[in-house]
Order: sequence, then C-alpha cells, then structure tokens
Amino acid sequence: MQKLHFQKTTVSPEIIFSPDENIFLISGTSAPEDVRALYYPVIEWIRIFVDDILDGEFKKFSKKNPVDLHINLEYFNSSSAKFLYDILSELKRIPPERFPVVVSWHHDEEDIDMKDAGNDIATLVGMDFRYIPESRK
Repeated sequence: MQKLHFQKTTVSPEIIFSPDENIFLISGTSAPEDVRALYYPVIEWIRIFVDDILDGEFKKFSKKNPVDLHINLEYFNSSSAKFLYDILSELKRIPPERFPVVVSWHHDEEDIDMKDAGNDIATLVGMDFRYIPESRK
C-alpha cells in the first residue's frame, strides 16, 4: 500500500500515513477552505487500509505492534472535527482484540480546550485516547 503524505500549510495539517513504518500522523492546523478536498482522499486511503488489515494484508500489526495514530493539532475547525471523527470511525472497524489501534492526542499542556476536544471526539467515536501534554512555548 502506498504511503500517503500531505505537506503542512498554514491552514492544513501534515498528514503522513505509512503502514510500512507504522507512522500515522496528523499534525499542525486544520482549517482548510475546502475541507472535503483535503480529507476525502485521506478517508478513502484509510478505508482501503482498514479493508487490507481485515483481509490479512498487513501481518505486521498485532497486540504487540498496534496501529499507532498521533493527532497533534494546534487548532482545528468544526468541519475538520467531522472528518477526524470519520477517520477514527474507519479505524474503529479494526477488531481491537486482534489489531489494537492506539490514538495519541497531543495537546499543549496549558490548552485545556484542546484536550477537551480530544475527549469529546473520543467519546463520540467510542475509543480511548492517550493524552500527551506538551510544552509548546
């Protein structure tokens, strides 16, 4: 499966999904004018990736080597939140007893709103997140 990589801009995040390296990262700011143009290809890629896992294509993922998604956003708008939910909903199709998905939600240690936003998304999608506070001064 091809690696997916979108470069970060002032209004869109860097997105790296590389199964061979077990790198799954969304980082930066997510407030693009055309949120669908950014996220539709990402969601389609995730669908194919999850289908491939379910079909046994990726033997490298296991309880000892889970799919490890890092979300490290400084800001995201409500339209982006909907697409983050869609991405996580696709990943939730992976049976956790066979192939766990670990979601690490990075946030500025002083930004309680960003941590709460992660908690809201985790609750909506029905997944547990690891919260990683960082100093961004």
